[in-house]
Amino acid sequence: MSEPEDQKIDGVPSNGITRRKFILGVIAGGAVVGAASYRFLSPHHAPLPPESSGERLLTLNVNGKLRRVDVMKQETLSQTLRYKLGLTGTKVACDRAECGSCTVLLDDVPHYSCSVLTHTVRGRKIVTIEGLASPNGKLHPVQQGIVDEQGFQCAFCMTGFTMAAVGYLKKNPNPTRAELAHGVSGNLCRCQDYSKILDALMRGAEYMRTGTPAAGPERRA
Repeated sequence: MSEPEDQKIDGVPSNGITRRKFILGVIAGGAVVGAASYRFLSPHHAPLPPESSGERLLTLNVNGKLRRVDVMKQETLSQTLRYKLGLTGTKVACDRAECGSCTVLLDDVPHYSCSVLTHTVRGRKIVTIEGLASPNGKLHPVQQGIVDEQGFQCAFCMTGFTMAAVGYLKKNPNPTRAELAHGVSGNLCRCQDYSKILDALMRGAEYMRTGTPAAGPERRA
């Protein structure tokens, strides 16, 4: 004698598990998961113990100042800089180490801050675009070169290019145009005006060597 239809699942004998029992089990399991989700997502649930939250109070050396900040284990440096320290000059575009908009200097070396965990840079010297100008407001030579040559259009990528160029010029202060292009090749421009960007960065390299901007028409010679 064949099994009743409600004791088969997709036409296969259920070995005692009826379709009704199976569906009721799925509903009950969903209710348990939903209740657990509410328990952890509800703003009224009891707080987790501090050691479970993953946050740690760290001291970071940012732009020559020691900054105390609570950091999650999985938090990236770009997140910390922008959303906890208010240094929004560090831009985030791709958020996957492809465009270079979030470039900062770690011990004078350019790094994508979107791919560096904050807790790994304790004890290192972090410099963002906000830390380049002198305390009296005088722009860094690379920044001045960008202003003089008007090297960017929308300028969203400008801070990343600036930091990459500053880091590269610390190693090679007198590069050829091709060398500097290679040095900042990890940065992308949405407007794609790379020729003007290189004009500006080369002018900044000149200013770093000479110490003061050239004057008059020869600046564009």
